[in-house]
Parts: sequence; structure tokens; C-alpha cells
Amino acid sequence: MARRKFASSQQEKRLPASALFTTPMHDGERAELKALAGMVDSEIDYSDAPAMTAVPAEVHVGRFYRPLKQQISLRVDADVLAWFRSQGKSYQTRMNAVLRREMQTRPRSR
Repeated sequence: MARRKFASSQQEKRLPASALFTTPMHDGERAELKALAGMVDSEIDYSDAPAMTAVPAEVHVGRFYRPLKQQISLRVDADVLAWFRSQGKSYQTRMNAVLRREMQTRPRSR
């Protein structure tokens, strides 16, 4: 027996995120941007732009950035693994942090 569809349970029409979060530019806005692109920076009037302030100390730049993870098989010395495990839960996260810190402090070699 086929299921009956009720008017109250119809699914909403899905919209792409671009339709929800962006508004199309009008011809006047496009013309203004084209004119600005053709100008030299010194000719552009920035008087209506708000003054730039220093970043507050409590703001952490990149705090919510989460890089993609990739699962690998890695062999480490037993004593190294035992030491990381003895530090408590999330030992893999700490191992990743140590590797990242090492990566950031050493220059990239080819």
C-alpha cells in the first residue's frame, strides 16, 4: 500500500547556500567596482571607511581553524608511545601538537 502524503509533512525546497547568504549585485554596483578597479590606490577616497584598530589581546587568530585529518599507520618506539599514553587521554592529539610545533619551528627543506 502506498503512503499518503499530507500537506503538513511536505519537505521544504532546498536552496543552495549561495542563494541564502549572498545577494546579487546590481548594475550600478558592478559599474562602481569596475571604476574603482581602474583607479590608482592614491586616488580612492577612504574617508568613509572606519579606522582600523588593533586586534584585542583576547582574540585568537585562527582559533577555530581545524585542518583536515588523515589517518595513517605510524610506527613509533614503544617507550615514546608509553610516555604519551601515560599523560592521559588525547595522547594522539598531543603527539600531533608536538609534530606541528616541530614543523612550524624548522624551515622547510627541499
